[in-house]
Amino acid sequence: MKYCPIVRSLARVGERWSMLILRDAFYGITRFDDFVNSLQIAPNMLTRRLTSLVEDGLLERRQYNDKPPRYEYILTPLGHDFRPVLLALVTWGNQHFATEGRSVVLKEKGTGRQIDPVLVDSANGKPITESDYVLVQGTPPQRAAAAVPASQG
Repeated sequence: MKYCPIVRSLARVGERWSMLILRDAFYGITRFDDFVNSLQIAPNMLTRRLTSLVEDGLLERRQYNDKPPRYEYILTPLGHDFRPVLLALVTWGNQHFATEGRSVVLKEKGTGRQIDPVLVDSANGKPITESDYVLVQGTPPQRAAAAVPASQG
């Protein structure tokens, strides 16, 4: 279970405030007070979540003011890599839970055309569907090392 990528990912972003902080970071929010105002989150909870996101490498903490010391939180490359996950959640939420209408949509910058993202196989461009693709167990590092005969290791 400890090698499951879903378990590992949820350990870093599985708490709802973490995902909402990342969502707001993608909207361009970087400062503590702006996160508090946007999310209506208690400052002590925000401090804990920001600290975790920094420790896990999704955000970088940068000082922007000396007196008093003030910090902003910037998405790292790892944080930017989380964008497709948020887009998938937006799409899923819009399809299944937006009975009052879509409050957030994805649009192409150049044309303003609304789009619905689809997960595709990068090798052939085919949409990844249950009928054509399946998740299978990989070989965790310890098992792989144990599987190599001593004479070859």
